[in-house]
Amino acid sequence: MRITRETLTKAARDFAKQRSQSDRRLVCIYLTGSLLEEEPLLGGTTDIDLVVVHDDEPPINREIVRLTDEVHIDVAHRSAADYRQPRHLRLDPWLGAFLCQNPIVLYDTQHWFEFTQAGVCAQFYQPDYVLQRARPLAESARQKWMELHNAEYNPGPIKLLAYLKALENAANSIACLNGVPLTERRFMVNFPDRAQAIQRPGLSAGLLDLFLNQPISDEDWLAWLKNWKIALKTASQMENCPPRIHPCRELYYERAIETLKTDNLGSAMWILLRTWTLALLCLANNESSNQAWQKACQKLALDETQFEPRIVALDAYLDSVEEALDVWSAQMGI
Repeated sequence: MRITRETLTKAARDFAKQRSQSDRRLVCIYLTGSLLEEEPLLGGTTDIDLVVVHDDEPPINREIVRLTDEVHIDVAHRSAADYRQPRHLRLDPWLGAFLCQNPIVLYDTQHWFEFTQAGVCAQFYQPDYVLQRARPLAESARQKWMELHNAEYNPGPIKLLAYLKALENAANSIACLNGVPLTERRFMVNFPDRAQAIQRPGLSAGLLDLFLNQPISDEDWLAWLKNWKIALKTASQMENCPPRIHPCRELYYERAIETLKTDNLGSAMWILLRTWTLALLCLANNESSNQAWQKACQKLALDETQFEPRIVALDAYLDSVEEALDVWSAQMGI
């Protein structure tokens, strides 16, 4: 199958048509995410991000639907009640931001989308609202740091995921000053431009140093990739497997990692480390998977014996992020 923007959009429209005909209680379906960007494919793979709005509470929050090995549909299910307070959505860096990113409406009832978007987006890009979306992300990152600093997490995948979540929220607090939040596959690819947009390029290099601050040998990389694949495949068969590492998404991540590795190792490592650590949560009793992951963390200075300096460095990085937000606020006259 030749994957083009046209074939992807048609697949989205076909899905929306089928769902709207089978469920008359749907309010709206709209297309967002990477398909709205210049190049939706990364490593020849992509997902189709759809938001399905229900007139009541949806039965599930997220759904992954396979189309081909290279393409799947990632469906977020929302209640119409989530959209009833436009002012609240102006403060939402995720739902509000992507609602105002000119999504493609695939199904709508009684002009619901037009009315909702108009109410949210009219003042969405005012500097005071922008800052009110950015600061809570920085504050959330600071809260994670505090929990790590106070040793509120036991050693292992949960602790490392908390650390990586702090990095994600810190960087996205900067990214939100000039766009929508950054998502997983292109997170480290696009963040340098977002940092440069506020004349803070050092925030990009600083972020990379917090999880990859030394060269990686080809031997280590190949071993990690092999064990990452095993962990993802095993975790995807578990009942507690989260949608982020659904079996349909294995090639989606693998191709992105392989494509980015040569010229942008940090971007490839970000994807590999986050998804590998998430898989480990499903494999708590799998000794071989745990040992392989722990050896990788040790090499990256992210294991328990080397974690304290990472927490100190994160503290300094968050200081820089908070300072950048203060400077931007002053420049905007807030």
